[in-house]
Amino acid sequence: MRKLLVQTKKLPDTPGVYFFTRGREILYIGKATSLRDRVRSYFSFTGVEASRGGRIMQMLALATGIRYQQTDSVLEALLLESALIKKHQPKYNAREKDDKSYWFVVITDEEFPRVLMVRGKDLLQEEENSDRFTHLLMGSLPRRQAGDTTQNFPLLSAYGPFPNSSELREALRLIRKILPFRDKCKPLAGEKCFNAQIGLCPGVCDNSITRVAYNRRIGHLQLLLAGRVRPLIAKLTHEMKVASRRQDFEKSAQLRDQIRALKHIQDVGLIKTWKSDFQVGGSPTSRFRIEAYDIAYLGGSNAVGVMVVMEDGELKPSDHRKFKVKNGGDDLANLREVLERRLAHHEWPRPDLIVVDGGVNQLNTAKNILAKTKIAIPVVSVVKDERHKPKEILSDQKLLPDQRRLILLLNHEAHRFAITFHRHRRKIV
Repeated sequence: MRKLLVQTKKLPDTPGVYFFTRGREILYIGKATSLRDRVRSYFSFTGVEASRGGRIMQMLALATGIRYQQTDSVLEALLLESALIKKHQPKYNAREKDDKSYWFVVITDEEFPRVLMVRGKDLLQEEENSDRFTHLLMGSLPRRQAGDTTQNFPLLSAYGPFPNSSELREALRLIRKILPFRDKCKPLAGEKCFNAQIGLCPGVCDNSITRVAYNRRIGHLQLLLAGRVRPLIAKLTHEMKVASRRQDFEKSAQLRDQIRALKHIQDVGLIKTWKSDFQVGGSPTSRFRIEAYDIAYLGGSNAVGVMVVMEDGELKPSDHRKFKVKNGGDDLANLREVLERRLAHHEWPRPDLIVVDGGVNQLNTAKNILAKTKIAIPVVSVVKDERHKPKEILSDQKLLPDQRRLILLLNHEAHRFAITFHRHRRKIV
């Protein structure tokens, strides 16, 4: 082990993938934010024994060498680690319950494929999928033939396993901002889904992207998910030059931005920059949560209030809430009641930003409630014109265009949710 410890001094302080080897045999593959720090941690024996047990200690006793492969980002290291484990099947990379409890990224075999995050046990639910899944992991399965379907997951390709669900979820969030994909929306529905409105879906729902172009995007995603970032950048560069020669400057600019993002990728969600913009406290690893509120009533009757939630740029319907309020047509009193009731739920995650519908009065009402409860949360208000169209956003901070867009979209979702709830109340009363 002394020889291995000496080798760690030559490791770079950069992201990458490391290999413990015995001769030419690869015993173990891991990823690291800092190759030097991560590999050196294996020789802090007390920590290793407590957290890893005898398996890793046995591997260290057998290992005769350490190799590494640098990457440009932690994201690339995460994807490359999975691809290399799948390729080499190292003896000391444990596969808990034969991959059933680990996570995989699945690309479905449909006209407009979906990209999903799925547990191994769910992929193995059906006998046919079990066979396909086994072949997919070995990289030997041809594309599904026409008419060959499976109820839950018609598989085109699968990537994994990924033992850490939060790491994988964060990786997909980042990937989706660079290469938007479909996950839930209905193709050719005629109307943009919410994700398409915020740039996370390429628009298969309203025919903004053709089947050919979308399948080209899926090819890009397959390269990225396989950890082949450099070949992907080369492919995008070629496509950009072709688009430029054809004077398709819009497409060329889009490809240029994707290449730039892949070259300078940062391993944090883009929305999390709002924490510094608004000077909000909280853990740097926590989700950026926005809550938007709206009130709906007709003639002062059946008044309701709602809360809708967005985390890191994506709606979180499971956290949406409905409130029956008792102040008739008094908009400010209803907003005050909803906020007081919401803030009494200390078990709910605290928002990083609150959005209310209305003008200065609504904004001050929300600020006063927060001051009364001694909770420091930034508040913005969306002012509407006589046609109930957004006119301006009142805020103590200067908002970036993307921030304004997300605030307006969430405000619109709150209004839709409130009107739907109000109409339901009118029907049953």
